[in-house]
Amino acid sequence: MILLAIYGLHRYTLVYLYFKYRKNYNPNPPQHFAELPRVTIQLPMYNEQFVIDRLIESVCAIDYPRDRLEIQVLDDSTDETEQVATEIVARYAALGHPIVYIHRTNRHGFKAGALDEGLLVAKGEFVAIFDADFVPPPDWLMRVIHHFAEPGIGMVQTRWTHLNRDYSMLTQIEAILLDGHFVLEHGARSRAGDFFNFNGTAGMWCRQAITDAGGWQHDTLTEDTDLSYRSQLAGWKFKYLPDIECPAELPIEMTAFKTQQARWAKGLIQCSKKCLPLIWKSHIPRKQKIEAIYHLTANLSYPLMVVMTALIVPVTIIKSLQGWFQMLIIDLPLFTASTLSIATFYLVSQRVLFPKTWMKTFLYLPGLMALGIGLTVTNTKAVMEALFGIQSAFARTPKYSIQKKGETSAAAKKYRKRLNVIPWIELALGSFFAWAIYYNLVRGNFFTPPFLLIFVGGYWYTGLMSLLQGRFDRWRTGTANTDESSPKPFPVGV
Repeated sequence: MILLAIYGLHRYTLVYLYFKYRKNYNPNPPQHFAELPRVTIQLPMYNEQFVIDRLIESVCAIDYPRDRLEIQVLDDSTDETEQVATEIVARYAALGHPIVYIHRTNRHGFKAGALDEGLLVAKGEFVAIFDADFVPPPDWLMRVIHHFAEPGIGMVQTRWTHLNRDYSMLTQIEAILLDGHFVLEHGARSRAGDFFNFNGTAGMWCRQAITDAGGWQHDTLTEDTDLSYRSQLAGWKFKYLPDIECPAELPIEMTAFKTQQARWAKGLIQCSKKCLPLIWKSHIPRKQKIEAIYHLTANLSYPLMVVMTALIVPVTIIKSLQGWFQMLIIDLPLFTASTLSIATFYLVSQRVLFPKTWMKTFLYLPGLMALGIGLTVTNTKAVMEALFGIQSAFARTPKYSIQKKGETSAAAKKYRKRLNVIPWIELALGSFFAWAIYYNLVRGNFFTPPFLLIFVGGYWYTGLMSLLQGRFDRWRTGTANTDESSPKPFPVGV
């Protein structure tokens, strides 16, 4: 619990740094290129047939001289996407757009491998990258490119926004979680001069910064963070531009969201094992080293949460025997350091983004807290795999091109993840905490049950949403059970 509180207190530090160094942010480039440089836009994809038309249409509409632009569609697909992408690229190439299609017959290195192979034949001095679910606005490139006229800039990251934020309660909470990362984490670290990471998409690299760092490497599941730290250790500076937005699609199903979160959790721990020794041996300031430790090891909080989950009921029973005053002496400081810090962190991020409507974030806080609890099982599994060196494939996050409430799509059935035993574990944990609430009420302890409700709601929410995914579409549309969302009690990789 104390270690969790330390990570919680660090959230207060990020909020403090964000406002302390707010004058360090300048959205305007200090100088401009006299002549626009050549740029390569890379579009890595894998089985993305339902969103690639939208992506390529938006990228081809980007305002930049065609003779200075190259668009690479880097397709590792193994399904109908290959044919769909080939036809779309041919259509836009016939219209005069500088677009090429590169298809690999294997997924060696996954996304990092595809980017690296595209880079071998790329013509641009600078490389912009967009995942398949992103829709860059036409002025994105012109607003970003001139920041590289400043000497030493190796990467520029822009802020993700959300095409389907209002689709469901889940996507609303996902949006708040990502907003916290992009507003306060990136904002605080970049303004304070600490290392921060490229997010894998909606950013642009100086090609030389990639080369000096040793290129794309695929020994972690977060190749973007890995390259970011190696590049900054090589002396390159990064810029974050929150005023430049790039909208994207949020996962609409619980298993897709958990798969994404598990990949990020595992990848960051893999990066910590790989990069922290290099960081600590480097000559960068100590404060940058300490912030890198917080950043790369933050997901260790998930196994710590599991330990707390195992101990919380017996501990609360013991403390209840000591009286409410003794409980408050211990619990109130820990609550302020951990739980309250999370609420403050995300409320502040929404206050920055939406100064007129941010108060409605209070409505989502219980769900946000509960979802964080519910992710502990999946993400703990991912973190432990990283710690013990267990390798796994790069699990893509399905994209459906669904943006509005009530929409459904054949893509949701085609790419829906199979279930494993984890939802049943989550339901069992939720039931355990429901029993703990009953036990405390019977014993006259009325202080602990409200806190335990977050655990019940979190585990039951993630478990039930995983088991019932797809059924909501069928209930709404009246379609038959033709997808693979029915419970299948066999373990499959998360």
